[in-house]
Amino acid sequence: MNINDRDAYASARKQWETAVKEAGADPEALCFAPDSLAEQDYLRDLGFPGFFPFTRGVRPTMYRGRRWTMRQFAGFGSARESNARYKLLMERGQTGLSVAFDTPTIMGRDSDHPLALGEVGRCGVALDCLQDMERLFEGIPLDKVSVSMTINAPAIAVLAMFIVAAEKQGADSRALQGTIQNDILKEYHAQNTWIYPPEPSLRLIADTLKYCGQHVPKWNTISISGYHIREAGATALQELAFTLADGFAYVETGLAAGLNVDDFAPRLSFFFNSHSNLFEEIAKFRAARRIWARHMRDRYQAKDPLSWMLRFHTQTAGCSLTAQQPENNIVRTAIQALAAVLGGTQSLHTNSMDEALGLPTESAVTLALRTQQIIAAETGVADIIDPLAGSYFVENLTNRMEKDAEAYFRKIEEMGGMLAAIKQGFFRREIERSAYTNQRDIESGQTAVVGVNLHQSIEDNASVEILKIDPAIEAEQKKRLADFKANRDSARVADALARLEQDARGNAELMPPVIDAVRLGATLGEICDVFRTVFGEFSERQMAP
Repeated sequence: MNINDRDAYASARKQWETAVKEAGADPEALCFAPDSLAEQDYLRDLGFPGFFPFTRGVRPTMYRGRRWTMRQFAGFGSARESNARYKLLMERGQTGLSVAFDTPTIMGRDSDHPLALGEVGRCGVALDCLQDMERLFEGIPLDKVSVSMTINAPAIAVLAMFIVAAEKQGADSRALQGTIQNDILKEYHAQNTWIYPPEPSLRLIADTLKYCGQHVPKWNTISISGYHIREAGATALQELAFTLADGFAYVETGLAAGLNVDDFAPRLSFFFNSHSNLFEEIAKFRAARRIWARHMRDRYQAKDPLSWMLRFHTQTAGCSLTAQQPENNIVRTAIQALAAVLGGTQSLHTNSMDEALGLPTESAVTLALRTQQIIAAETGVADIIDPLAGSYFVENLTNRMEKDAEAYFRKIEEMGGMLAAIKQGFFRREIERSAYTNQRDIESGQTAVVGVNLHQSIEDNASVEILKIDPAIEAEQKKRLADFKANRDSARVADALARLEQDARGNAELMPPVIDAVRLGATLGEICDVFRTVFGEFSERQMAP
């Protein structure tokens, strides 16, 4: 920043600082000025959109050339109910699908498993077999629509079902576009829906990278997720640092499997949370792109600019939604969505205002989608790329985010790397400490939450419509599964599962035998049980307290 008269600048700044201190405030925290960016180099630290270090965005024209994908997360009950919701959202302008699975599916259990009792179709769609996947996307051309699936430990089996279902529609797997979350590391940090220990889980991910690179080249093989880390109570900085540290660990997994970094890194994507602190979130997204670009080019020696480019999906903050005065959540979601767009997201989900009370109703999810559409069509923020670039505050905050994230990376390396840090309980302790601090500050009133500890009112939420899952759905799902099992060739399924177990005990790539098992009628739970037998199950007790 050029300052023509530095003496005049210094004198003016001193006068202002004196006035601020007399008012009992801290000048360093209140206002930022040219000297806040004294060491900033434009080409090194910002550059132009679509070019290294991608601080200002991953495409030269950003939203002028292509809007972000409006991808509402949805799934409940059976595949048929979820299919109807997807078609409704597409009719109302959604441009991508995002699938939520129920807890038994997430844990690799079929709907008829005793542990699935009472949970089938409750917080997402039940997916037991290939027929369920076909029903889920009936009438939706899978080679024409981008699909994201939030599944982790059983991701290899779910992706196999998706590929086979697309084949049965007549789609070429090379045309399929979408994302499988497949991010097991953040499960050990925060979400806790792991099945197997970290090492074999990373083997499954490496095999997915290999297979998709050869057969499903447009598919994003991992969506490296900070969302769940943040929902567990992490700060914005911890979300940034831990998510990128997971990303680096996946890159190292691919390299250790003998892959060329430029053969798989371009298909890694990210998934971030967006909270209501507008500038902090924007700085987080900008810092993420810059950090990733620098590490991929300089540390991992990637040559392809696509490997340097951090593309990400954003979801507004579920943990910020309140059951009190739920209409306030509409405003929260709009601000959080605006932060994601100003931060340069490629894809966005906006939460519905009723999600603190239950699954979103049709009217609430439509309003959430309309929030994105209003931002895109009416605000003008998509017309200019990175409009806050050059802001003394935003650039300073972006720089501080990067610096503090790098300090976390060094600490993880000093502990012996990602797996060592997981087993030492490092990530869990850091997140739990932040979650406790945040909750304490809300309860003390130090952190304001409108409707909860500020501007409270006595209200009746009975007028808010709540979506309820019919208990009959579980019985119907179990019957469909029983019919499916009764009509398949059980001997061929048993042989396929036996071959899968043999390959898992050796060093063979596992995606091909999983796909074969799916084609022959193996269920999700049966495939995951093979891996349970070979790999064992991971327990929280295996992490240091």
